Order: sequence, then C-alpha cells, then structure tokens
Amino acid sequence: MNINISEKAVHWFKDEMEASSGDYVKFFARYGGSSPLHDGFSMGITKETPDELAVETVIDGIHYYIEERDLWFFDGHDLHVDTDVNHGELAFHYEKAS
Repeated sequence: MNINISEKAVHWFKDEMEASSGDYVKFFARYGGSSPLHDGFSMGITKETPDELAVETVIDGIHYYIEERDLWFFDGHDLHVDTDVNHGELAFHYEKAS
C-alpha cells in the first residue's frame, strides 16, 4: 500500500493545516459519512505523532502516514490525495494496489 500526495495537496496541507517539516499528518478511518470503500466510514485527517506507523510517505519533511489499526479501511488500495479545484478541499481516491 502506498500514499500518493499531489503537489497541490501538499500546498493545501501547508496552508490549511499549517503543516511543516517534522510534522506528522495521519489519515484514519472515521465513523460516519461514506467512502467508495466503506459505507458508514469516511477519511479523517489530523496532525498527530504515530503510535503504530504502518505506511508512510515523506514530502518536504512532512510525514503522511496510516497506522496499523486503520489499514482495514483501505482494503488493499493505495491512497491518492489531491485537491478538488472547484471547492478548494482535499479529494481522496483509492486504487487497487498492485
């Protein structure tokens, strides 16, 4: 499993979450909402130091990660993070990992 962050999304994290080198941004399964992978769960994000780091991508010194306990949510898919140009928000896409 991989985490792919677009350049526009990296700028979003820096501007909106004030993420900077040395910070950790966690992607996690959040109860409520909906996603293409699971009804009743959606993607959550927060700045937090990891407990059980399972997958990590580092860009400009910012650590984007998923913990072991949230791997079930991705169901063998890679996470692609981009921005929705119409709304200025993050957009999450999932592709079956090869």
